[in-house]
Amino acid sequence: MKRNAVNRQEILDLHDAYVMHTYFPADLVLVRGAMSRVWDANGVAYLDFSSGISVCNLGHCHPRVTEAIQRQAATLVHVSNLFLHPNQPRLAAQLAAMTMGGRVFFCNSGAEANEGLIKFARRWGHERGRYEIIAMQDSFHGRTLATLAATGRDKYRKGFQPDLAGFTHVPFNSLEAAAAAVNERTAAILLEPIQGEGGVIPADPAYLAGIRRLCDERGILLLFDEVQCGMGRTGSLFAYQHYGVEPDGFSMAKALGNGFPIGAIQVRQAHKDALPAGTHASTFGGNPLACAAALAVLETFGREDVLGNCRRMAARLWQRLHALKAAHPAITEIRGVGLMIGIVVNRPVKELKAAAQARRLLILTAGENVLRLLPPLTIDEAGIDEAADILADVFAHA
Repeated sequence: MKRNAVNRQEILDLHDAYVMHTYFPADLVLVRGAMSRVWDANGVAYLDFSSGISVCNLGHCHPRVTEAIQRQAATLVHVSNLFLHPNQPRLAAQLAAMTMGGRVFFCNSGAEANEGLIKFARRWGHERGRYEIIAMQDSFHGRTLATLAATGRDKYRKGFQPDLAGFTHVPFNSLEAAAAAVNERTAAILLEPIQGEGGVIPADPAYLAGIRRLCDERGILLLFDEVQCGMGRTGSLFAYQHYGVEPDGFSMAKALGNGFPIGAIQVRQAHKDALPAGTHASTFGGNPLACAAALAVLETFGREDVLGNCRRMAARLWQRLHALKAAHPAITEIRGVGLMIGIVVNRPVKELKAAAQARRLLILTAGENVLRLLPPLTIDEAGIDEAADILADVFAHA
């Protein structure tokens, strides 16, 4: 055995014996990644169209991000937010300049970012007697108790009741349902511009514009969860920019650090005092190492035309997928935006996902009957065609 080689069975046994079984991982032990590919413990390469669930949007081990992490790790890894360091304000300023010019709070994950949005809404509404949040059916906002209560899928909340009070769920893409749910206690409407876990369901443009008007008319906040659909996934840096509808606050995480844990919320400058000193905190949030990774990510977006490549490769992939749909009646719909794509099938898709993996293509599901494709935004034409050919073979033998 080579030095530092990984014994696959040993890792499987250790996982079985010592790791809490809160996941159902594939029977793979991945040990290395480079851009659009990962390798398992046996040296087998896979084309990765999952990107760590839209985390490694620049691909695995992007050189610019890797170098920034290595350099910062040798300089200063962590100081508390009781002190300043250069990376955090620089990152906040860049995010503001690339989006809506607001104020940023840093944390570590998507769930923590969405908790921050919820706390922002409640603090904003406290003196107004407003604390309720309208969220969407089939949404997903995280696994903490508050973000579970906001999540519009019962299966995630089962066994953790009673739900945190103050959340109402209405059908996604129904402006009428949202309007009917607003009352004198409503503080905010929270939604994903594109529902990910719920089945890769984009918001209708007219619906999103109508929700913005509704919030303005009723004097409440509009909050977007951009954890999965943000950071270039749609061909715009954030999905709200694709729609041209600006929220009062939005969350981000996942691809912000291209694999290094970091999350954040940004709120409009008008709400800069909504969370005053002492009302919210995060020990590791915005530490020097995480911010260095995120700064490198934003630099890469600026220097490598990542968004342009996303749009071009999305057009190529959508063309191939529509041809696949025309050839296979089992495929009922192709939906999504940019390189966030759902293939809707008239049967359970678990076996189709496994068949793709057997052909060395890693993909995801979104519910029982949707295959979810989230390739790196840096994917090239050869990678798009390879994945499309594999999917064609999967459906031909389904």
